[in-house]
Amino acid sequence: MGGFLGAAARYLLSLIPVQDKSGFPWNTFFINAAGAFLIGCISAFAAKKGIGSSSLILFLKTGVCGGFTTFSTFALESYVLMENGKGVLSVIYMIASVLVCLGAVMLAQKII
Repeated sequence: MGGFLGAAARYLLSLIPVQDKSGFPWNTFFINAAGAFLIGCISAFAAKKGIGSSSLILFLKTGVCGGFTTFSTFALESYVLMENGKGVLSVIYMIASVLVCLGAVMLAQKII
């Protein structure tokens, strides 16, 4: 159920037209960053409240966040950018995605 909710939310957000001429995959970038922030919030909240292994936390982290974020689409989009002669943009996308998502988790941990 959590995976369904996360995937449905991702699908709906991916319908928002956020394209520019560069071909940078903004939708996936923002969805993954939001999911990283969300899982950071959930894990920080669970740790501070001592709810480390509850079914609700597992439902939210593995189900909702796992269904919402998408590593496979990130990998495919990175590959397609390279195949389309946009290797530099692909590398920028990969590095920015990792750094922004890690930063989002860190920020969530700090503010919760």
